[in-house]
Amino acid sequence: MTKRIVCFGEILLRLAPPGRELLLQSADLRATFAGAEANVAVALAAFGHDAQILTVVPDNPLGQAAVAELRRHGVNTRAIKTGQGRLGLFFYTPGAVRRPSEVLYDRTGSAFAGSPELCATPAALDGAAWFHVSGVTPALNRNCANAAIAMARAARERGIGVSFDGNYRSKLWEPWRTEAPAILRQLFETADIIFGDERDIALVLGKSFDSIDTAAPAAFAAFANLKRIAYTTRAQHAVEHMNYGAQLRTRSAVHTVAPVELSGIVDRVGTGDAFAAGVIHGLLTNMADEEALKFGHAAACLKHSILGDYFPLGADAVHAAMSTASLDVKR
Repeated sequence: MTKRIVCFGEILLRLAPPGRELLLQSADLRATFAGAEANVAVALAAFGHDAQILTVVPDNPLGQAAVAELRRHGVNTRAIKTGQGRLGLFFYTPGAVRRPSEVLYDRTGSAFAGSPELCATPAALDGAAWFHVSGVTPALNRNCANAAIAMARAARERGIGVSFDGNYRSKLWEPWRTEAPAILRQLFETADIIFGDERDIALVLGKSFDSIDTAAPAAFAAFANLKRIAYTTRAQHAVEHMNYGAQLRTRSAVHTVAPVELSGIVDRVGTGDAFAAGVIHGLLTNMADEEALKFGHAAACLKHSILGDYFPLGADAVHAAMSTASLDVKR
């Protein structure tokens, strides 16, 4: 059952050293493309949906390559605009053992941050069943925040489902972090489902919560449109070894996927986006909440095995991961 999903956010170039090297420990850097909403769009396209990205890129070889890579993954790129500025990028240093991974952003003056209004038009939502945005987008500047809020409200007014992934990035909010709660609250108000935990809810409501058990009821009480809260749980043993679970809460029920052990992790960046895309896919294909959660969790678990931000595997691969199928070589 194909649905049209619109994702709004910036596409970035990701530069990372090979293997587990430190940044510029050697001269090599591996280039891939990324971006929270682009990651979700790629996964949803792999699941068979008409996933469209609204973004702005520079009219140069980097911008053209970013669009071509999205198109290669089946993402609908027709609404992408070109504008003045550069392609934002970030440097990713993969962690190892007890050394955590690290992200260094370099995205000031990007084409998207400079002119989000070029692609953020309510008409782009015509015919859509779902709209997705993350907390990364409003963190970039006031124009991006206003555009994200306006698009989410336009989707809400059209009866389109809205998902918001908290994705709080302290490094991006640092110049104006005091404004983050008020801005994020406006996006919470539009959402049918929030991907976030007690930390996101505490930030927006300006309260402290000792657990999701107290935070979730407060969020449901504060936001009338909110129907679901979904999040993952991690018990970290080492950078490449953790126990990974998930929960989805509604106003009347709590669904849980018990943590599974993940060892030998290849790349954990983008796993939350794979989780969000999996849950959205489940909801749009009429899975029960518990099944949608299991699908999202399985997609996120698989993403830990894939280098780069994008999740290119289809729904069949996720369903296989949900089963107890053998891990022998497929021949």
